[in-house]
Amino acid sequence: MLDALAHVGRDPATGGYNRDAWSDADLELRDWFAGEAARRGLDLTEDRNGNLWAWWGDPAREPGVVTGSHLDSVRQGGAYDGPLGVVSAFAALDLLRERGFRPSRPVGVVCFTDEEGARFGVPCVGSRLLTGVLTPERALGLTDDRGDTLADVLTRAGRDPRALGPDPETLATVGAFVELHVEQGKALVTLDRPVGVARSIWPHGRWRFDLRGRADHAGTTRLEDRDDPMLLLARLVLAARDSAARRDVLATVGKVLVTPNNANAVPGHVAAWLDARGPAEESVRALVRELQEHLTGGAPGESGGHDRDHGVRGPGPGGSPERGPGPVVEVREESWTPLVEFDAGLRERVARAAGEVPVLPTGAGHDAGILAAAGVPAAMLFVRNPTGVSHSPEEHAEEADCRAGVVALADVLEELCR
Repeated sequence: MLDALAHVGRDPATGGYNRDAWSDADLELRDWFAGEAARRGLDLTEDRNGNLWAWWGDPAREPGVVTGSHLDSVRQGGAYDGPLGVVSAFAALDLLRERGFRPSRPVGVVCFTDEEGARFGVPCVGSRLLTGVLTPERALGLTDDRGDTLADVLTRAGRDPRALGPDPETLATVGAFVELHVEQGKALVTLDRPVGVARSIWPHGRWRFDLRGRADHAGTTRLEDRDDPMLLLARLVLAARDSAARRDVLATVGKVLVTPNNANAVPGHVAAWLDARGPAEESVRALVRELQEHLTGGAPGESGGHDRDHGVRGPGPGGSPERGPGPVVEVREESWTPLVEFDAGLRERVARAAGEVPVLPTGAGHDAGILAAAGVPAAMLFVRNPTGVSHSPEEHAEEADCRAGVVALADVLEELCR
């Protein structure tokens, strides 16, 4: 099954994958999912938010045990982040049937929509809409790098944007959710174990920094006359690294859009996205506050101070930009996920069923975390990644470890269906 997906959305130059939500690649993957469900005689449904569900048994009769993951990717991502969980879910059902197992409750395989948030900036869109964490009004207004809204994209894909919203009826069919995922780190390599279980997911969020200056000619505008937001970007990147190290959290500026993006022009606007996460929520939020104050020279919401070197200004009273010389900084929180502690009883049951595997925390966000925060009993299995690298073409998992993950997942599903 992984081989069947290997060509979809792959960049031949880098080997990386580009599978934006609702792109041609994503739609091809959704068709693949439907085909795999049909080959197994599973009942396929698509909920109001575009999440796909394939059922062995009738979830209307009683809530079922669900497994699965997502098929979209980050830009230039790896082959395993998401697809391994979906492929392993189907493979685990195949193994259960080979064993002659007949579940006493329904079993589902899910493919969540837009888990990575690569296109519209907000992660786990499908599960956030499902649980009501993300409002349909905000979701439909999200824009991609071309300026297309999610509403526009859904319409072109043949979906009704007006259908988006909380879906308690679908959510009620999930009695328990177990997501298998390639590990996005090297804990299992260090422990020399092929499979592990998640203990918790660190609190994490994304913030957009809009750095507004004045576009001008690179060859004729004196340095002292420039309102150059790229200087602010440099300060942001360095300050984020320094503050994260002091607070024992992680901070990354991984996406930047520059306007007008000419080699011979001073930029007029830079949009930069900060990803911040760590074991303690207050440490993460303190980092963001510190960065905002560092760039504006004043506390958030106050009249920004002036940077002596570059004339930097922050928001004026009420958050509106001050007028006058110098770039302007505006900050907006785009997503936030609090600390998720997976259900202890389910976690221990999963760990035992999987063969007394190690229990690990993680800094990576997942749909399982969104469901757990909404009160759904959820757990995660990790499969060893020998490179420890993820969100990159170097992401990898050995076939033997993948098979061990399938066996562990099948054992877990069998246990939860008793």
